[in-house]
Amino acid sequence: MDVLLWIVGITVAIFILSGLKVINQYQRGVVLTLGRFTGIRNPGLRIVIPIFQTLTRVDVRSTPIDVPKQEVITKDNVTAGVDAVVYFRVLDPAKAVLETTNYVYATSQFAQAALRDITGNFELDELLSKREVISEKIKEIVDTQTSQWGIDVENVKIQNIELPQDMKRAMAKQAEAERERRSNIINAEGEKAAAQTLAEAARIIASTPGALNLRTLNTIERISTEPSQKTTLLFPIELIDAVQKIGDGLNKK
Repeated sequence: MDVLLWIVGITVAIFILSGLKVINQYQRGVVLTLGRFTGIRNPGLRIVIPIFQTLTRVDVRSTPIDVPKQEVITKDNVTAGVDAVVYFRVLDPAKAVLETTNYVYATSQFAQAALRDITGNFELDELLSKREVISEKIKEIVDTQTSQWGIDVENVKIQNIELPQDMKRAMAKQAEAERERRSNIINAEGEKAAAQTLAEAARIIASTPGALNLRTLNTIERISTEPSQKTTLLFPIELIDAVQKIGDGLNKK
């Protein structure tokens, strides 16, 4: 008799202990009684009736899921590989459990379909330059569908856009041509500025008496300091002017 009581007592203890459930702060418990939804259990130590009740824990934290790379064809018929990440949060644990068999997988699959549909409506240049706009459109579509499952899509981010190799080479050539064009423009602007500076300097020297002589002496001094074999012939500026006047007179005759 004593043995039977011990067995019954141990069985009852195990039965009661199996009904004790711990729900973490970041979780909510969805309880089904005989297959019917009977409530949500908040964090803490909770009791369910074994055999008659089941408890499913649902994580209500913000959860990221990767959207695998999708082969998409843009509006201008360019094939590209695009992947993204979706951040979502469960707002209604009951709907997340009752309305879909696996809300994480369902959200991921719907995000993949939305990614292919939306990116196909943009040209390649828009796909590369308007990531935020495209991400927002994907978020709106996915959020509309997943709200039926008690899920709020917080954000969608396009991560990588992989282009075909021939397209990469073409874009590299285009970028190189653009850099060369800009370099030529900068060089031309520099030469123009230098020419304007020289012209201004020439006007100042021509209008200032003795400036040319000082410039000549400065040049001779700089040349003479260089260690090279050279012969320098110096002529008075008056002689050069006289020769020039004689040449002008002969030309007039």
